[in-house]
Formats: sequence, C-alpha cells, structure tokens
Amino acid sequence: MSTPVGIHRAISPASLEERLIIWRERVRNTLFIHADFEQTMARATRGDLVYCDPPYEYTQRILYGAQNFSLKRLWIAVEQCKSRGAKVALSLDGKKKSGTVSLNFDIPQGLFEREVSIDCGGSMLRRFQKRGETMENEVVHDRLLLTW
Repeated sequence: MSTPVGIHRAISPASLEERLIIWRERVRNTLFIHADFEQTMARATRGDLVYCDPPYEYTQRILYGAQNFSLKRLWIAVEQCKSRGAKVALSLDGKKKSGTVSLNFDIPQGLFEREVSIDCGGSMLRRFQKRGETMENEVVHDRLLLTW
C-alpha cells in the first residue's frame, strides 16, 4: 500500500531527498512514456515484462476518474502482448471484507496462466470511509494475474 493505515507523520525533507537520489539511480537510462495503455503495450515484444495496474473496478473507478476505462480493451492488449512473446502481470481486485466477498470478472479463458492472491491488509478506501472505526473485517486481497 502506498499509504499506511491510520494517522502518520509526513516524510522529512532529508528522508525524501535520500529516496529521490536512490530513485534517480535506479531509473537511470529508463524511458518514461505518457500515453494510452494500448499505445504503450503495443511496443512490448519478446522478453519484455508489462505490469498493468488498472483502476480497480470495484473500488477505484470514481477515485481516479476512470469511469470510461475498459477491461475489454485491456484484455485485447494483454492478448496482443502475449502473442508477441511479452509477459504480462496484471493486478486486479480480488476479495474484500476479509475474504468473505469475492470480486468476479469476465476474464477471457486461457489469457492468464496463473493467479496469485496478495494480502494487502486493511482497505485504504474503507479507512477513509470509516473514520477511525476498527478495520478487522476490512482486509483486502488483490489478484496478480500472470501470462506465464
């Protein structure tokens, strides 16, 4: 999670500077492209790894202004990457309410070879909605779908 559960102190300027210096070294010689996911994924070829983190259908559509996002378009782009020999890892909603509610999608048969469940801890969205209430029934599990 990018944000810890509960109230937390802001990062100090010195710590932020240290992290930025480390990050700058790690991304040296990296090309960042601001484009639609289909354009970006169309560049992937054999030996590439594409990681997709689309807006989560059940929890983030409104938060990130992704009301027009299409999973159908994403499935096609994943299939095209796969056909060119690129590997695709994709994260999606999995389970909420501490595993009692499974979130289902119409994922094309055979598109992904395996699925891994990731325990994400307390729901970031529910933390804001519940304003200080307990979170023991709000554990979230994401799905990591892999084409290999």
